[in-house]
Amino acid sequence: MKLRLGLLVVLLATLSVLPAFAADDFPQRPLKIIVPFPAGAGPDNVARLVGQHLQDAFGQTVLIENRAGALGSIGAQEVARSAPDGYTLLMGTNTTHASNVATLKSLPYDPVKDFAPVIRTTTTAMVLLVNPKLTARDLPQFLSYAKANPNLTAGYGSGASQISIAQLQSRGGLSLVAASYRGVPQAMTDVMAGVIDLTFGDFSVAIPQMQGGTLRGIAVTSATRNDLTPGLPALAEAMPGFEATIWYGLFAPAGTPEPIVSKLYAECAKYLAMPETRKKLADVGVMVAPLAPAEFGTFVRSEVARWSAEVKAAGIQPQ
Repeated sequence: MKLRLGLLVVLLATLSVLPAFAADDFPQRPLKIIVPFPAGAGPDNVARLVGQHLQDAFGQTVLIENRAGALGSIGAQEVARSAPDGYTLLMGTNTTHASNVATLKSLPYDPVKDFAPVIRTTTTAMVLLVNPKLTARDLPQFLSYAKANPNLTAGYGSGASQISIAQLQSRGGLSLVAASYRGVPQAMTDVMAGVIDLTFGDFSVAIPQMQGGTLRGIAVTSATRNDLTPGLPALAEAMPGFEATIWYGLFAPAGTPEPIVSKLYAECAKYLAMPETRKKLADVGVMVAPLAPAEFGTFVRSEVARWSAEVKAAGIQPQ
């Protein structure tokens, strides 16, 4: 009896320290960050910078895999169904974890219950983009042109861009034809080629094209003008109440041990606090805005409610 009791005490003591050892030893093999949007999109740019830092810090390869489609729900579902061990992460956005709840009839995951928030990394906004050949050169000219030429084709590749198009119609009194794309870069490519008339692009992908002269920025979706695009007005200046601020963040599958989540958070937070990191991210059009796991979880729940209200107000029907 005493021997059995002694063995039981040893077993319980061992089990009690396993999570700590697991966190101390993590990671012992390559990690994977799934980006549920195409390469070159805003979340992809941030994931590659964060992934490179984690690779350097942990001494393990960090793979970036793009799983685009269905407004990010394909990649998000893959992570939700992955083993909760910290080795498969998602670079989620307000599309995958907020607006999809209202814009998709059947969402194959629960953005709150199926994920363990790790860290909100960044926030950004979008730019209303048109082909440089368009005669409209500023916001007043664009609104006049769009009213005189109804049924312009507007491409969207994310929930935020879809909602922005709907707001442009409802708040601006415009008649547009919305076209769905696998991602924002693909919609932008078709605007450049003249296949469609306009789109909304994340700062990270829009600013380089604007600087290169391949696309013209008309206005931004943030509530006020943005320091990254000082020459562009906010759409809210002509359409009060117009706003579509977006965010990116890392998630692990639900059930991932808290010590591992904490280790991932601590390393990411350290990276985001570096001045050189802030500059790198600003160069790709995003601003550092970290939230710790618990805060991020609360934020996601509030975002589900906010974006659902936006979708309803914009009159978007779930697809």
